[in-house]
Amino acid sequence: MFAVIKTGGKQYRVVPEDQFTIERLPGEAGDLLTFKEVLMVGSTIGAPFVAGASVTAEIIGQTRGKKVISFKKRRRQNSKRSRGHRQDLTLIRVAEILTDGKAPSKTSAARTKPVKAAKPDEDKKAKPAKATEEAAKPAKAADTAAEPKQAAASAPAALFTAPKGDADKLTTIKGIGPVAEKQLNEQGITTFAQIAKLSDKDVARIDEHMPFSAAQIEDWREQAKELAKK
Repeated sequence: MFAVIKTGGKQYRVVPEDQFTIERLPGEAGDLLTFKEVLMVGSTIGAPFVAGASVTAEIIGQTRGKKVISFKKRRRQNSKRSRGHRQDLTLIRVAEILTDGKAPSKTSAARTKPVKAAKPDEDKKAKPAKATEEAAKPAKAADTAAEPKQAAASAPAALFTAPKGDADKLTTIKGIGPVAEKQLNEQGITTFAQIAKLSDKDVARIDEHMPFSAAQIEDWREQAKELAKK
C-alpha cells in the first residue's frame, strides 16, 4: 500500500521502508514523525486530506543539500555578487501507513529509540579479567549455538514457496523497484510465471500481509503474463 503526503510545500509518494530527504523538520536521529497531511492512500483520494490517515517516519539524521551558487553581475558598473546556499534537509525512513485513526504500533515506536553509545571510561570498566573471560567462554559458545535455533523458530514463514531454478529480475515490471523486489523474494515470489499465475485469493493475501495494494498487484500480474511468454 502506498500513500501521498505533503510536507514542506511538496508532495511525496511513499511506501514503508522508503528513505528520502525532506525540508528540515525539528528532531534528532531516532525520533518518530507523524504526517497528518495525507492526500492519498492506495486508491482513496482525500478532499484535500484522507480522514483518519497518517504516515509515521523515523528520523535517520539531519543533513544538508548540495551547495547552490547565486551569481549576479551588472554590466559596466564593476558590480559582482556571489552567494552560496545549502538547504537544510532531514533524512527519514517511512515506518507505517495508518488509516482509520490508528495509532503507531509498538514496533515502530521501539525503533525510534536512539542507541546510547558507551563512554570510553565505561568500556574500560566493563572489560573482565582474563580468568573471568576464560570461565565465560563455554557459556558464550552455548549461547551462540542457541541463537540460530531461536532465530529460526521465531522467523515467520514465507507466504509462498519459491520455485527451483534462477530467479527473474522482477524490477523489469513497471512499479517494482529494488526494495519491492527484495520484499517479494523474501515471501517466495521470484519469477514472472509466479506473478502471472497469482489468483485473486493470492492477491488478497499479499495485499493483507505486504505493503502493496490489490490494484498494484493486479497490474504486475498483467505485465508478468506478457513477460512470462518471452
